[in-house]
Amino acid sequence: MFFCAISGEPPQEPVVSAKSGKVYERRLILKYITENGTDPVTGDKLDEADLIAIKASPETAAPRPPSHTSLPALLHAMQNEWDAIILEMYALKQQYNSTRQELSYALYSQDAASRVVARLIRERDAAREALANVQATMGIAPTEAAADDVEMAEGAAEDGLPAAVVASIDETHQALSAARKKRKAPPEYTTSAEVKTFTAKHTIPSLHSASPTGITALAVSRHAPSQFLTGGNDKIVQLYDRDTDKVLASLKGHTKKINHVALREQEGNSTLLISASADKTCKIWSLDSASQEYIPRSTVRTHKGDLTGLAVHPTSTLLALCSADKTYSIHDLNTFSQVFRSVPSDEAFTSMSIHPDGTLLALGTPASTIQIYDIRTGAIAASLTPPEGVPFTVHTLSFSENGYHLLSPNSLSSVAIWDLRKQKATQSISLGDDFKVNKVLYDTSAQFLGVAGNLGARVFAHKTWEELVRLDEGGEVSDLVFGNQGKEIWGATGREVRIWGLPA
Repeated sequence: MFFCAISGEPPQEPVVSAKSGKVYERRLILKYITENGTDPVTGDKLDEADLIAIKASPETAAPRPPSHTSLPALLHAMQNEWDAIILEMYALKQQYNSTRQELSYALYSQDAASRVVARLIRERDAAREALANVQATMGIAPTEAAADDVEMAEGAAEDGLPAAVVASIDETHQALSAARKKRKAPPEYTTSAEVKTFTAKHTIPSLHSASPTGITALAVSRHAPSQFLTGGNDKIVQLYDRDTDKVLASLKGHTKKINHVALREQEGNSTLLISASADKTCKIWSLDSASQEYIPRSTVRTHKGDLTGLAVHPTSTLLALCSADKTYSIHDLNTFSQVFRSVPSDEAFTSMSIHPDGTLLALGTPASTIQIYDIRTGAIAASLTPPEGVPFTVHTLSFSENGYHLLSPNSLSSVAIWDLRKQKATQSISLGDDFKVNKVLYDTSAQFLGVAGNLGARVFAHKTWEELVRLDEGGEVSDLVFGNQGKEIWGATGREVRIWGLPA
């Protein structure tokens, strides 16, 4: 007796495939050929002409049909259903075997790759150790970073900053805090009455690429007030001169959008252009005296998550970074080496601001709280938490120049002014339910505070909290900067940089 290679049942009308030699039920194999055009066992191309009918012996009786399906119509319907189920089961078996083979190959490849990576890491660590031993034996100090693009050292000092760095911070703190107590805004500084008259003065259009569009970060030079630095969704950093309307440098190297940009401007040292990106790296460029072009000096690859904060320390020799990997780090801008990396926190860090005296570091979190660290020891000095409400991410922070207040969002559409002496919010400014905060910023005199958002920018007077002006000509403002003497306000709107100031 024959058995069908598809159903496993004795065929009522047996045929044999000329390609595989297998026996099939005629109606089942014809349905399979119609759908697939191949032999179900070998996969070879198969036509109806390749099927050979088998003339069974009269002594071999066909299987007796079940007695409980005597109605011809019911029998026919159930037979068709059975045929469909058998064909589907056969296809599922073939797909299952193919999937098992693919999974086995993928697991084998992953295991082989893991072994290769582990071997390379062991060889790298052994080479570093051997180099360190040779240098120690020969009495050679580790070499400083070269002028080319290099990676900053990853050795994290988790027990505080080196003594020399702490001494520099303390010296800067004493000098700045002593002068700040006596300092007042210069007579020529912008007044509240003048800010109320600010109007759009100049627009620099078509910056960065049209796709993906948008400026994400803005910084204005203090030494050359006509020059500004931007970062965009197009992964590019641009240095632009407003007076000449020319792009001075277009810097590439990041692989994801730019989150923050900054300029390090220090007397006696070259200006550094700094950018932090969602690709987990920070890049530093400086002007090459020979080619008069900006070249990469260093790349920081310390962090394992998006860089969410960047700030140049008041000493102008240190750079602070924070990341979504729950750590922050401090880097020396003279040697391009890492001098400190914090232990992982309980929450990711989403924003950063350095106290104007240089001793405190404020870090925002996705849990609505603000952690304030002593930058010298890495210890938490205070934790600021708003009253119970809808959780939100603190993605922007700004210390006031007097050092007593900290500006931050306290919801998606309002900002709070924290008194650091009392460690509580003393004032809250609501911006409306439709407003979404993008950036908060104090001016250098601590007289004004700016808020940028999806409906433009607004400027308020410190202490009276009066809204002085709304700057909404360009729509959403992603970043905001107060200009020299408060005479101008710069904002990034789409692909444009807009400048507001006193009317002509």
